[in-house]
Amino acid sequence: MFADALLLLPDFLLIVLGFVLCRWTALDRNVWASTERLVYWLLFPVLLFVSIVKSPLNPSTTTALALGGVGVVGLGFMLTVLLGRVPRLAGKQLASGAQTAFRFNSYVALALAERLGGAHYIAWMALLLAVCVPLCNAGAVWTLARHGGQNVWHEVLRNPLIIGTLSGLAGNLLGLHLPAALDTSLSRVSSAALPLGLMAVGAGLQLGGLRQAPWLASLLLGIRHAVLPVAGIAIGLLLGLPKDQARTLVAFAALPTASSAFVLASRMGGDAPYVAGLVTASTLLGMLSIPLALAVFSLV
Repeated sequence: MFADALLLLPDFLLIVLGFVLCRWTALDRNVWASTERLVYWLLFPVLLFVSIVKSPLNPSTTTALALGGVGVVGLGFMLTVLLGRVPRLAGKQLASGAQTAFRFNSYVALALAERLGGAHYIAWMALLLAVCVPLCNAGAVWTLARHGGQNVWHEVLRNPLIIGTLSGLAGNLLGLHLPAALDTSLSRVSSAALPLGLMAVGAGLQLGGLRQAPWLASLLLGIRHAVLPVAGIAIGLLLGLPKDQARTLVAFAALPTASSAFVLASRMGGDAPYVAGLVTASTLLGMLSIPLALAVFSLV
């Protein structure tokens, strides 16, 4: 477990760096708000496109892994739908925060995959991103758009993360080979996404918003960091995944929620401070849930 915790240390230090820079240097919140938009609208979509279009996705050996990812995400989404049927929980906080129960931090996902075992783990995690990012973003946009009276399909189809993911998947399936100059340029753009994204997570850390609905926050974080990691272990066993693929699925299921959840809630008129608190708590809990889930998996 200690070794697995150390896998996250470099990424955690980048999050801490973002927190320090935002609060105690001239690089204040205004700078990081612009950085978040840059990562959300350009850097991260390019990273998803490049990672997916260049990853070897062999359907004969990875279909079960993809189904496992869909199972994890689908379970999280359905549990939030059930929460919406509880009258005392329904409202703006649930519409805004539901996404944090089933979305995942792709910055941490790819960084973790690299440390878990290199190229194969990155390819498997990229597959999970390719399949689950559109589902997660569609679910998040659907929930917020329904509550805010917006056009759900309009919001889904213009989401940059969905566009980047589907473009990469289409290019991969079509056997697209990027020209050398374009490949180099896009790779350099995408290489900035992880460090800037992780520092932006740190810059946005805040817990105060959770005071508005603490019980709801406990339920959403419980789904994200307790129910889904256990489900990841169970689904991996049920599908009979090879050990390394099952380990990838468990790590995926235990990830902290997406930092872009805050940006999405803010852009779509949700309760952004509440989501920021959930993202903060989830980021901190993820430092424990990932090594704990991997440790439990090693024992089964």
